[in-house]
Amino acid sequence: MAEKKPEKPGLIMGPVDYLVVMFPGNQFRGEIVPELNRLEKNGTIRVIDLVLVAKDTRGKILTTEIKNVGGKVGDAFSTFAAKTKEWLSQGDIEAIAGVLPNNSSAGILLFENTWAIPFKQALLNAGAEMVDQGRIPSEAIRKVEKDLIAKGGM
Repeated sequence: MAEKKPEKPGLIMGPVDYLVVMFPGNQFRGEIVPELNRLEKNGTIRVIDLVLVAKDTRGKILTTEIKNVGGKVGDAFSTFAAKTKEWLSQGDIEAIAGVLPNNSSAGILLFENTWAIPFKQALLNAGAEMVDQGRIPSEAIRKVEKDLIAKGGM
């Protein structure tokens, strides 16, 4: 039986997630870029938007889209600068930056889980319909595991 193909390229998307990572003391240097590149090259994710936020010692917020970053950090992110779009609204960015402590920076990453596209296609081929979707932080799972082990389980 022939596999169904989507009518148009990009019609089927994998789940889209956002991730906010904080760097205390504004110590963001772009060292995560090689792994981010690897994840995108091997088809695990597709970076949709990437924003850098800095909060100075007085609480003033500076937001920078990745395409506007200069210097060594900008060079590291240059592969993403050309292909990311500004999907995150200024309100989204300000809400995230508002919870950061003073003298810290953060990277806000919006990405598609492209690894899930073939599975989603298989679900569609089987006539399945999405009912619900969610995400449980791995830290929550680790805490439950630790508690179970402490009680003699697992």
